[in-house]
Amino acid sequence: MIAVGLLGFFIKLYRPSESNKLFDGASLMLYVCGIIIYVANILKGMRVIASGMYDVELVQGEVAVGGGGSEVPLGRDDSLRVMAASNTILALVLVGVLVLQAGQWYAERKDIQEGEQAREEKAASGGKGGEGSRHKSPTGAKKKN
Repeated sequence: MIAVGLLGFFIKLYRPSESNKLFDGASLMLYVCGIIIYVANILKGMRVIASGMYDVELVQGEVAVGGGGSEVPLGRDDSLRVMAASNTILALVLVGVLVLQAGQWYAERKDIQEGEQAREEKAASGGKGGEGSRHKSPTGAKKKN
């Protein structure tokens, strides 16, 4: 599932427009942060919960983050708190991705509407011919012939 999300972002960024660079780039960074949270905290916590072995090292060859074995294994309550906090943070990150994608959709839709409105105004003012097509003076007063 993670690979499908990454593939979608890379496809959208293949030939990026300006909005793709901004919105999809930020969405990709949030998605990568979500993957890091998932791998670093949630997968590790799920292994601890599934094994039921709290207060012990997970894997024999696992190296502590602080170096030299300074990492203290967590108890049951602390492991569940870390899991809950990680899931909450992950949910917020993924909501951020959705908000950025919705923002991109809204910005593109608004840009298309403004372009159509500008074309309609140009066609309406260009089609009249008479007074509408004359250049006006900078002061706004009409020129007399």
